[in-house]
Amino acid sequence: MATKITVIGAGNVGATIAYTLSSSSKVSEIVLIDINEKKVLGEVLDIAQGTAFRDPIKVVGGTYADAEGSDIVIITSGMGRKPGQSRIDLTQTNVNIIKSITPEIVKAAPNALYIMVSNPVDILTYVFTKISGLPENQIIGSGTILDTARLRSSLADHFHIAQKSCHANVFGEHGDTSFVPWSQARVSGAKLTDIYDLLPESMKVPELDYAAVEDHVRTSGGQIIANKGATYYAVATAVCRLCEMLLSAFDSVACVSTMLHGEYGIDDVCLSILNIIGPEGVKGRIAMPLTDEEVAKLHHSADALKSVIAQLDI
Repeated sequence: MATKITVIGAGNVGATIAYTLSSSSKVSEIVLIDINEKKVLGEVLDIAQGTAFRDPIKVVGGTYADAEGSDIVIITSGMGRKPGQSRIDLTQTNVNIIKSITPEIVKAAPNALYIMVSNPVDILTYVFTKISGLPENQIIGSGTILDTARLRSSLADHFHIAQKSCHANVFGEHGDTSFVPWSQARVSGAKLTDIYDLLPESMKVPELDYAAVEDHVRTSGGQIIANKGATYYAVATAVCRLCEMLLSAFDSVACVSTMLHGEYGIDDVCLSILNIIGPEGVKGRIAMPLTDEEVAKLHHSADALKSVIAQLDI
């Protein structure tokens, strides 16, 4: 079945997502849209010339009207933080960009599933949900899916075991107030408190430094930016994995940002907990048991986001 995906924003993240999608056998058409039409033309030509080694795929630059019939729309547009610019000022700038994009893209692709990637992703997912007029099941923020990947990578490195055997998630804001619900973390099905006694002697490792792992998850993006100027490979891979989930025959569970309606006593804010997602978008959320301390951390994250939202012109 033909699958059409539109990517809005041809910066590092948007272009890398489009490039990564071009290697997927599930995608038959990619539309790249950006206000910088010259940049779009260059990216499209570069990506398209690399598709000669796969089954035929259409890669084009276009306008919002060209998004008509898209199965998925990925929004990456936004500005980076400038020296001396406050977080609120940056957030309002990117909110304004989303406000200008939303009516145009929704008019062209009202039935698409939307993935918000632009930062601050939780707030922009909230804004898009409020102003788009679309059913909430069509809207997903990439949220902490990348943070969760970083967490599982850290666990895999520590325990010398494949990432697919590490089951742990990052909850809350994609930002400073994110946290790991360690009470639910598992390695090969075993609780972290039990795994040390269960590992064979040849695989014995020191006890995990939980605080150091959480700090790494929160700061590794900044370390990448300091070293190379931007992050885009890992987030592109994470977003493309989300697309695969949305295009699959069965539903999956992912830690992504959606509008909460009473889960853990929180509502009217978008942040990441476990969501059931698939070809119909968001099916619902899994409110897995958390400790009182973990619930308090989730409320702290929600309150931090609501504090910023209250200062914005939406």
